[in-house]
Amino acid sequence: MCIDYTDLNKACPRDAYPLPNIDRLVDGVVDNKVLNFIYAYSGYNQIPMATTDMKKTAFIIDNTNYFYKVMSFGLKNASATYQRLMDKVFSHLMGKCVEVYVNDMVVKSPSHHQHAQDLLMEAWFGIVTGISE
Repeated sequence: MCIDYTDLNKACPRDAYPLPNIDRLVDGVVDNKVLNFIYAYSGYNQIPMATTDMKKTAFIIDNTNYFYKVMSFGLKNASATYQRLMDKVFSHLMGKCVEVYVNDMVVKSPSHHQHAQDLLMEAWFGIVTGISE
C-alpha cells in the first residue's frame, strides 16, 4: 500500500542525522573474502510511532480512518530514524564485521572460518533474536 505523505513531509522539520558514506562502506568490505548481505525488508515497520504522531499518518479505506502505530515507509525522516537505530544497535560490530546502510547490512569476514564465528558470535545472535544474557 502506498500513501502520499507529501503534505505531511512538507510540514515536518528535517532530521539531519547523516546516512553513512557509501564509498567508505564499500572500501570497508573490499578486503574480505566472505560477505553475507542482509536486507531488513520490514525493519521500518518495527519502529513504534510516537503516540502524538500516529494520527498524522491517517488514511481512509472503505469510509474508515486508519493510522500507523509503527513507522511507515515514505515519511520524510524514516531513513534517518532507521539509520540512527541501526547505528545504536550495531555500534559494537560496525566497522569490525558488520556494515549497515539503513536497512541493508553486510556481515564481512576475511575467511570462511572467521565468518562462521562472526555469524555465531553471541553479540550478533542476541541482536537478531532478541535474546540477552
